[in-house]
Amino acid sequence: IKTFSQEDKMIRDFLNKNEKLKNSGFWAFIFAGFIPKFMNVLNNVSFAIIAGIGGYFAYKGHISIGTIVVFTEYSRQFTRPLNDLSNQFNTLLSAIAGAERVFSIIDEDIEAIDESHINNDQKVIQGEVEYKNVNFSYGKDSNTLTDVSFKVTQGETIALIGPTGAGKTTVVNLLSRFYQINSGDILIDGVSIGQYSRKNLRQQMAFVLQDSFLFKGTIRENIRYGRLDASDEEVEEAAKLANAHSFIMKSSKGYDTILHQDDQQISQGQKQLLSIARAILANPAILILDEATSSIDTITEIKIQEALQRLMQGRTSFVIAHRLNTIKNANQILVLKNGMCIERGSHEELIDKQGFYYELVKHQGMNEDQHIQ
Repeated sequence: IKTFSQEDKMIRDFLNKNEKLKNSGFWAFIFAGFIPKFMNVLNNVSFAIIAGIGGYFAYKGHISIGTIVVFTEYSRQFTRPLNDLSNQFNTLLSAIAGAERVFSIIDEDIEAIDESHINNDQKVIQGEVEYKNVNFSYGKDSNTLTDVSFKVTQGETIALIGPTGAGKTTVVNLLSRFYQINSGDILIDGVSIGQYSRKNLRQQMAFVLQDSFLFKGTIRENIRYGRLDASDEEVEEAAKLANAHSFIMKSSKGYDTILHQDDQQISQGQKQLLSIARAILANPAILILDEATSSIDTITEIKIQEALQRLMQGRTSFVIAHRLNTIKNANQILVLKNGMCIERGSHEELIDKQGFYYELVKHQGMNEDQHIQ
């Protein structure tokens, strides 16, 4: 707001929304207060009618005063439940509105609704992954992925590159079963991904994302989230392998230093190192790195690269990155464009083809610190 000088517009928007809220609140209070008051008026009018007509009949000698009193009490007993209901009308409407939202959540299908046929025994994943003619779309307008096929053997590293919106993150989201493919199949160790429960699959995968998420808690607890039954010694060993131990020990209370969400006491690179330590502790069979080294200074990147090399050793790794020095060491590079796999091979093979990947590298220059955009 400040940098684009949009203060006046935001004030106008706020005043507009504030006016709508005032009008809605005004009429809500009018209707909420009207019904109890209306019932009170009816009660008093009925009492006046009974007293007037009863008094006239009593004056004429047709009924006694006691009959009028009894009749008045009968009238009160009849209207009291209506009065109570009217007084609770506002609460009732709020409860109904809340119930609608609650039931809409309850009616949602559980994520694992398609897993009733799956054996819940833990299947140990070795790490061989194969995509077979995979098609996927988030909506009905167009395919996000079209006929994507490739194979990664156990322990290999595959780099996914391409323009923004090419489908790189979608590829790994499908592998994690965050979404269901429309057609084709994904095989892990030769078994269709649909034969693995989501819990089993994700317990043997680890993610290092561009924006590392840290919970409110100690550094030790944040690292231990990768494997909750890990001992303190295992947590510290993971931190050492991730090159995070030195900066942790410089913190005020070491591993017991309290972190907060969006905490500024540690840098983005240090958050990445903690995220890598968490992944090392999880000891996954499949590793997913999504822009794990972006927006990091050169010195920190060297530490992160060293930690990632230790983490990726012997594991099947999917790397989404723009830095050439991260990409060129991959066993396979998958070039995506408009949801389709247009090139696949090693860095040297794709350079020799002089295709789309070659043009990307050529435009950025051969400096390893350059980015592929």
